[in-house]
Amino acid sequence: MASRRSDARMERSSESALGDPEPGTPIAVGTWAWGNQFLWGYRPDLDQELQATFDRAVALGFTFFDTADSYGTGRLQGRSEALLGSFAAALPEPARHRLTLATKLAPFPWRLGRRGFDRAFLASRDRLQGKLDRVQLHWSTARYAPWQEQPLLEGLADRLDRGEVQSLGVSNMGPIRLRRWQAHLAQRGLALASIQVQASLLAPEVLAPGGLVEVCRDLGITLLAYSPLALGLLARPLTAPISGQGPRRWLAARLRPSLAPLLDAMAEIARLHGALRGGQPDLAAVALNWCRAHGAVPIVGLRRVEQVEAAAAARAWQLEPAETEALDRIASALPVRMPANPFQSA
Repeated sequence: MASRRSDARMERSSESALGDPEPGTPIAVGTWAWGNQFLWGYRPDLDQELQATFDRAVALGFTFFDTADSYGTGRLQGRSEALLGSFAAALPEPARHRLTLATKLAPFPWRLGRRGFDRAFLASRDRLQGKLDRVQLHWSTARYAPWQEQPLLEGLADRLDRGEVQSLGVSNMGPIRLRRWQAHLAQRGLALASIQVQASLLAPEVLAPGGLVEVCRDLGITLLAYSPLALGLLARPLTAPISGQGPRRWLAARLRPSLAPLLDAMAEIARLHGALRGGQPDLAAVALNWCRAHGAVPIVGLRRVEQVEAAAAARAWQLEPAETEALDRIASALPVRMPANPFQSA
C-alpha cells in the first residue's frame, strides 16, 4: 500500500507540468517586471495595465504564470506575487483552477535548514491568495554554500509530500545535480516537475545536443527557458533605439553591434512565416519558437496587452528544422553571449 501511495505522489508531481494544454507547444508567462523598478521601471500606476495584460493572457489560453518572492524589493517586496494573486483571485473559479501559479523562493543566506523556507513559503502563499501550485528553488547554492541546498529542498519536498503544493521545481541547476536530485526524490516517491535555466539564441548551450535539455527528456522534467529574448536584445532590430535602463542598457550597447547576422536571419524567417508586428518582422516570435523547437518552454515577460497578442500569435506556428539548424549555426558563431548566471551549477 505504501508503495502504491508513493507511485501516485510521483505521478501527481510530474504530470501536467504546465497545467492544462495550450494551443501548440506552451509558452509560459513571466512576471519579473511586475514589481521590479531597477531593470524594468515598474511603477504602481502600471497595475491597471498589468491587470489587463493578465486578463488577456488568460483569455488567450496561457495557463502557466511564473513569479518569485524576490520580484520586488524594499517597499515593493513580494509585489509580483501579490499582483498575480489578486488578478487570479478575481477570475471565476473554473478559470482560476485551470491556471498554474508558480513561485520561486530565494535561498538567501539566512534561510537555513529543513525549515528555512517555512516563513517564505507561507508568505508567498498568502500573497498568491492561497493558489501556490508549484514551488521552486530560485537558484542552486552549490557554488557558494553546498551545505545549504539539500535541507532547503528537502523542506520543500516535505510540503509536496504532504500535499501542500502540487509540484516542485528547481532553477539554475546543471545536469549532474539535476540527475542527483531526481534520483534522491524518487526514493521518497516524489519527482521534480521542472527546471528553469537561462536559454536563448544568446545563451544556447543548455539546448545543444547532449546538454541539459536531453537530460530533462530522460528524466521527464520540463525545461523552462527564462530570458528567451535576452532582456529584449532578440526582440528589436538594430535600427531601433537602445531601450531599457541600468544593466539592460549597458548590455545592449555592448552586445548589439555583433548581432546583425543573427537578427537578419531571424527577420527573414519571420517574413517567411508571415510573423509581422506593426508591419515589421516579429523577431521575438522567432526567438520564442527557437526555444520551443529545442524542446524548451520559454517564459516570456508580458507587461502589455499587445505583447500578449504577439506571444499568442507565436504559438500558432513553428520553425522548420532547417531554420532551427541555420539559427543554431549563426548563434554558435557569434562572438558574444549573454552573461552566465553566477549561481548556475554543474
